Amino acid sequence: MSSFMEWITGKDRQRRKDGIVEASASPAQAHGQLAEERASAWLVDHGLKILARNVCCRGGELDLVCLDGGTLVFVEVRLRTNPFFGCAAESITATKRRRIIFAAKWWLTGVGRVYQERPCRFDAVLFDGTAEPEWIRGAFEDR
Repeated sequence: MSSFMEWITGKDRQRRKDGIVEASASPAQAHGQLAEERASAWLVDHGLKILARNVCCRGGELDLVCLDGGTLVFVEVRLRTNPFFGCAAESITATKRRRIIFAAKWWLTGVGRVYQERPCRFDAVLFDGTAEPEWIRGAFEDR
């Protein structure tokens, strides 16, 4: 017999081998994951080294953490397929920037503490329905 959680959620949940039940990605989440994969491959092609992906903490999330030479780079990946909702750059609001900065500080005090002394930068990789992404180095700062 299935658990109550599996029963209540139906087919939109799946059980992993370790027994944890997790949600399947919605179409929008699946597109976002593809955009992050494309962005990471594109950044590697442009000389960055990927240190971490999808770092989550209670106050925020980091899509990609990279090294660009000696600089630590926190990358926000944004995808917009419908121009009705604005461009990808417009979706990085002040609230979103605060959450990214919070997550970056959290990462630097934990797993990333070996990188604390390096200069940091916040970049954005934007997909606005085109094949080639727009890479904005230093998209915002921690003020």
